Amino acid sequence: MPERAVADHGARDAVTVLPVRGLPEFRPGDDLGAALAAAAPWIVDGDVVVVTSKVFSKVEGRLVAAPTDPQARDALRRELIDAETERVVARRGPTAIVVGKLGIVQAAAGIDGSNVRRDELALLPADPDASAARLRGELRARLGVDVAVVVTDTLGRSWRIGQTDVAIGSAGIAVLHGYEGQTDEQGNELLVTQVAIADELAAAADLVKGKLGGLPVAVVRGLAPVDDGSTARDLVRPVHEDMFWLGANEAIARGRGEAVLLRRSTRDFADTPVDLAAVRRAVGVALTAPAPHHSSPFRFGVVRERRTELLDAMARRWREHLVADGRPAEEVARRTARGDLLRRAPELLLAFRTGEGMHTYPDDARRLGERTMFTVAGGAAVQSLLVALAAEGLASCWVGSTIFAPDVVRTVLDLPPDWQPLGAVAVGHPPEPLTPRPAREGELGQW
Repeated sequence: MPERAVADHGARDAVTVLPVRGLPEFRPGDDLGAALAAAAPWIVDGDVVVVTSKVFSKVEGRLVAAPTDPQARDALRRELIDAETERVVARRGPTAIVVGKLGIVQAAAGIDGSNVRRDELALLPADPDASAARLRGELRARLGVDVAVVVTDTLGRSWRIGQTDVAIGSAGIAVLHGYEGQTDEQGNELLVTQVAIADELAAAADLVKGKLGGLPVAVVRGLAPVDDGSTARDLVRPVHEDMFWLGANEAIARGRGEAVLLRRSTRDFADTPVDLAAVRRAVGVALTAPAPHHSSPFRFGVVRERRTELLDAMARRWREHLVADGRPAEEVARRTARGDLLRRAPELLLAFRTGEGMHTYPDDARRLGERTMFTVAGGAAVQSLLVALAAEGLASCWVGSTIFAPDVVRTVLDLPPDWQPLGAVAVGHPPEPLTPRPAREGELGQW
């Protein structure tokens, strides 16, 4: 064998896949080990025995009586899928991609009506790794051989058309081969490459077994497997590492449902700089808020160079108001210190309502109604901004202090007289990633 083959699982002079013929139609309680030993006494040390999971489902009694009427059969199948499902990943019409009790992501939780009687449905083996270990021990006892066993099922694959067999159970073989730290023939270091050996064996064996020929077992020879104690369970990626743990439509639906609930008032921020491109995108969302009379009266801006000047001037005005109200000095200091949030935040945004689009009326009642209508619309724009910032992963806190000092804001920032402040927004990265809050329960009045 070439020297490179010692370190490379795939470099073998030859690998042979042999069908096991002469096996019976298995039923619950049958002795799989005895039947396999009788049909394949030629199995030798180092072989990998690859067995379709349906065989274990049958001998282990994982069959469910099912009606032959198509509609009733489909209804029972849906019930079984729900019972065997831990989490739904995606639904498309009648097809459900789910995480089953074994942690495997596949269609219909592995519930299958092929290669079983028409009045039955098959569940996956309860513990395919244990099934593989038992069969391995039985073959050792009956034939005196040390072999590996791989249990297979047929799965579809993301971004690929068609199905292939993969390992859902195994014993006696290293299911993964890692190349981290090794170099290829060109001297390039391999960093993250891991080969799923057990899955490759499952797919190779299926070329011999097929789906219609009644050959549920094949033997792969020439691989010389190494038993490192791993099993097919080690091939299941943990949910927290899975980049695709929801289908596209489901992820979009979840995002829609959680977007508003991500927003919360945040008063402490991480030191990470804020990308103004993300802020601009959020402002673009805010500008889609409804406005009266088909107008565009809302304006947003970032305060940088004049931030200290503006906040100092606003603080002086606030102190003047508190002193005029007769507040004690200690309370004045405590309340004005709340404004430090706007100094600490990595970015400070201001929101305004202009007079654009406002109608004029001869009476005070309608003039007040017009201003109120535009102010309410401005609140919708500010809320849209806050939600859009949260969707960008940014934290924020709306502060209404500019509303109480509109002339100060306009003077310091040299703004037109019809620009009415709608509050300030402190913006930054949250110390911890934002998570959606539960929605509050409330009564919906009916009149």
